[in-house]
Amino acid sequence: MTATAETVRLTVGQAVVRFLANQWSERDGRRQRLFAGCLGIFGHGNVAGVGQALLQNELAGGEERLPYVLARNEQAMVHTAVAYARQKDRLQTWACTASVGPGSTNMLTGAALATVNRLPVLLLPSGTFATRVAGPVLQELEAPYAADVTVNDAFRPLSRFFDRVNRPEQLPTALLGAMRVLTDPVETGAVTIALPQDVQAEAFDWPVELFAERVWRVARPLPEAVDIEEAAALIRAARRPIVVAGGGVHYSGAEDALQAFCEATGIPVGETQAGKGALPHAHPQAMGAVGSTGTTAANALAGEADLVIGVGTRYSDFTTASHTAFQNPDVRFVNINVARFDAGKLAGLSVVADAREALTALAAALDGHAVDQAHRGRQAELWRDWDARVEAAHNPPAEVTDALADGVLTQSTVLGCVNELSDPRDVVVCAAGSMPGDLHKLWRVRDRKAYHVEYGFSCMGYEIPGGIGVRLADPDRDVFVMVGDGSYLMMPTELVTAVQERVKIIVVLVQNHGFHSIGSLSESLGSQRFGTRYRYRNEATGRLDGERLPIDLAANARSLGATVFEVHSRAELEQAIKNAKAAPADGGPVVIHVETDPTIHAPDSESWWDVPVSQVSDLDTTQRAHDAYTAHKATQRPYLAPTERTDR
Repeated sequence: MTATAETVRLTVGQAVVRFLANQWSERDGRRQRLFAGCLGIFGHGNVAGVGQALLQNELAGGEERLPYVLARNEQAMVHTAVAYARQKDRLQTWACTASVGPGSTNMLTGAALATVNRLPVLLLPSGTFATRVAGPVLQELEAPYAADVTVNDAFRPLSRFFDRVNRPEQLPTALLGAMRVLTDPVETGAVTIALPQDVQAEAFDWPVELFAERVWRVARPLPEAVDIEEAAALIRAARRPIVVAGGGVHYSGAEDALQAFCEATGIPVGETQAGKGALPHAHPQAMGAVGSTGTTAANALAGEADLVIGVGTRYSDFTTASHTAFQNPDVRFVNINVARFDAGKLAGLSVVADAREALTALAAALDGHAVDQAHRGRQAELWRDWDARVEAAHNPPAEVTDALADGVLTQSTVLGCVNELSDPRDVVVCAAGSMPGDLHKLWRVRDRKAYHVEYGFSCMGYEIPGGIGVRLADPDRDVFVMVGDGSYLMMPTELVTAVQERVKIIVVLVQNHGFHSIGSLSESLGSQRFGTRYRYRNEATGRLDGERLPIDLAANARSLGATVFEVHSRAELEQAIKNAKAAPADGGPVVIHVETDPTIHAPDSESWWDVPVSQVSDLDTTQRAHDAYTAHKATQRPYLAPTERTDR
C-alpha cells in the first residue's frame, strides 16, 4: 500500500473494510459504531478480496478495526446480524460477506427477513468476473437473454438498496448510498452491494476523504401539529379506544412515553409480536398480545373498540386476525408510524412521526382526558380471567399431567418454567413453529428488550443464529433460545459458531417428533396432519405413518460442542435451567433437551387466521373445515371507511 497527501492506494476489498470501520450512527446525542464487525464464509469469490482485506485489517490493529466472525451457514450469519440490529434498536449492525454463487444466494432468505422486519444489515455477495474474461467460471449462472445478469440480481427485490460495483470508481457512490438507507428508520432493511471477484482485488487510488470518520444521524421526525390535533379529537370522541403497540415502540425507545400516555388516559394496550413488552407485565393497561395469537383480554377489547391507535405497527394479518379482530361497525384507526407507507393502512388517520415524539405530543394534547371507569374496570376483569388461564397452562391440572407419557411435558409448562426461572432482563428468542404463538400469549415480559420473536418472516432456523446475535449485542443478559425440533434441524450448525466465539446461549430444544404448528394447522384445515410427523415410511401402506424416527437431537447438539442436559420431568427441567444459568458466561452454548406432547395446546385466543381450505374435497375432514372457513370469512371486514372527526 502506498499513499500520497490526497490519495491512498487500496484494493476495492480493502477500501470497503476501511470505510465500514469508520462509520458511526448517532441518536439523541449518543454515538456508536454502525458496524460491530463482519460475518462471513470465504470461497473463491471473496477469499482474495474482502477476505484478504479483513486479514490485513486484523493484523494492523488500531482503531480502524472491523472484527471478523466465521459463520457456518450464510443464511444464518444474516440472521445473526439482523438479531443484533434489533437488539440494538437498529442503531448498529454487521456486514456479511459470502462467496460466488451458492454462498451468496444462501443469503437471500436472510435478506428477505431483514427487509420484511425493517432491520438493517449490509450484504456483500461476491460476483463472477466483471471482465468476463474467463467465463463461465465455476458457479456462474449463464442467462442466454442477458449477459449482464448474475445470481446476485435475485437480491434486487429483497433489498431496500442494491448496487453492483463493476469498476472501482463506482464504489464511493455505492457505499454512501448504502449508509443512507441503513440509517434511515423509514427505508432500512437489507442493503446489498454486489462485488465481482476480480473487482474486489483490483487496486485504485482513493481520495483520502472517503475514509474520514462519518456520523449518520438517525432522525426522530416530529408530528405535524394538525395531525396531533385531529388524533386527539378522535380519541376524545371515542368511548372504547385501544392501542396496538408494534415494534416501532421499541425502536423509538418510546416505552416510557407509551406508559405515561396510557396511565393518563386509561386506554388499554394490545401488543404485536414485535411490540411485546411495550408495557411491562401486570401494568393495569397491559392486555398482552392481540390478534390471531392474542390473549382473550386484548382480543375482547379489540373487538369492541371504536378507535384503534396503532403505534409503530404494520398491521400484519396476525395482528388484525386476518381483518376480523376489530368488529365494531364504527371502528376507525389512528396510525402513528415513522413510515408513511404503514401509517396509511386501514384507511387510518396518518400521524407520520417518531413514536416517542408523537406519543408525547398526543399526551399533552389530551391533558385531562381519560376513558370512563367502566372501561378501566372491564380491562381489569378481562385480564384477571386471562391471567388465570395462563397459570393453569403453566401448571396444568392432574387430569392433564396424568395423561402424559412418562418424561413428557406440555409445551406451556416448559415455557412457564423458563419464564419463572429466568431473570427479568434475560432475553427469550424464537421465530417459527407453535412456540411463537404460545410465547406471544403466555410469556410475561419484565424488561423492554427481553422478548425477541422474529415473526415478520417467521423463518425456521433463525433461532440459534438469532440468539447469538442477541448475546453479542447484549453480553450481560442470558439468552434463552426456544426452538422446536423441526426448526432446530434447519440450522443446528451455528452451535459451532457459538462454541468458537464462546458465546453463551441457552437453547431449550423442544422435541415433539414433527412439525407441531403445521400439524395443528393441517388438522384444523381438514388435512389430518399429513406430512408433518417424523415417521418411517410404512412398507405396507407406502405412507409416512410408520414408527417414529430414532432421532437423537441431544447427541447431535453434544457432537457440535454444546453442553447438553436431557430432562424427563418438571423437576429435572427446573434444575437444568438453574444449571444453565450458573454456567460460565464464556462457556459456549448450553442445550436443554425436553420432550413435549404436541396434542396439548396453550389457551385458545378465540381468534382466527385466514388460511384457505380446499373448496372441493373427497375428505369429510376437509369438507367440515371448509364449512368453518366459510363462516369465518363472513366476519372479515375491509376497513376502508375514512377516519374523520365527527365533532365539527
